Amino acid sequence: MIRLEKVSYTYFDKIPALSDVSLKMNKGEKVAIIGANGSGKSTLLQIIGGLRYPVSGKFFFEGIDVSEKSLRNKGFLRFFRERVGYVFQDPDVQLFCPTVLDELLYGPLQLEISKEEALDRAFEIMKMLGIENLKDRPSYMLSGGEKKKVAIGSVLTMNPEVLLLDEPTNGFDPKTQCFLVELMLALNEAGKTLVIATHDLSLVDELQATVGVLSEEHRLEKTGNAADILGDEELLLRVNLIHEHIHRHGNMAHRHIHSHYLFHRHESE
Repeated sequence: MIRLEKVSYTYFDKIPALSDVSLKMNKGEKVAIIGANGSGKSTLLQIIGGLRYPVSGKFFFEGIDVSEKSLRNKGFLRFFRERVGYVFQDPDVQLFCPTVLDELLYGPLQLEISKEEALDRAFEIMKMLGIENLKDRPSYMLSGGEKKKVAIGSVLTMNPEVLLLDEPTNGFDPKTQCFLVELMLALNEAGKTLVIATHDLSLVDELQATVGVLSEEHRLEKTGNAADILGDEELLLRVNLIHEHIHRHGNMAHRHIHSHYLFHRHESE
C-alpha cells in the first residue's frame, strides 16, 4: 500500500533529515517508526502524508508516485486525501475552527460530503471519543488531552484508510495514554492502517507493531517485529533509544539499561 524507495530529505538544502530510506507497509498493518529526537521520524511521516516531497527517491501510494506534480491532479489529490489522514504531534498546529463541532465537520465538507452525513459522522465520532460535551467550545478552552482527541476526531470524520500519528501519546497522563492505545488498537482491528512516529518503546510493545528504526544518521537501521526490535539492546543503545550506566559497589559492578519506557534491567558483571 505504501512504498518508499531510497527517500532522502534535507532542510534548506543542507540539514539532513532522511538518507536513502526504503520501506514497505501493507494494508491493515500497524507500523511504528522509532528513533531518537532529530532522527527524521516526523519528516518521514510528513512525506507519507504528502506534506513534504522527497529531495531524492520515490514515494508510492497504491502503486502511484506521490509527488508535487501528481498532487496537482485534482482526481488523484482527492483520492489521496480521502485515504490518508495525518494527526500532528501538537494539536494546536491542527485545530483552527471556531468550535469542536466545526473542527469535525471541516474535513468531510472539504471532501464534498453532504452536510447531513458530515453531521452524522461528527456526532458518531464525538460519542466514540467522549467529547460530546465539548462540541460548542473553541480549542483554546480545551485541555491538552481534549485537544488531542479533537485532532484525532477531525481526521476520523473523513474515514481515511491510513492514519498517520506523530508521537500520539507524548506528554499525556496515563489515563489519556491508555485511551489512545485502546483507540488505536480498535481502529486497526476495524481495518485501518496505522503508521506511528514515536520514541515511546512501551507504545510499540503494546501495539505489537512492525517496527522501522531510524538512526541518528537519518538512515533506516533495521526493520522487524516489536519483540525482535525491543529485545535488541545493542541496536537500541546504538540509536540512542536506551542508555547504559555502570555503577560500582566495592568489587561489584552493576550494568543498568535505562529507558523512560522500559523496565530497568540490572545485570551483575
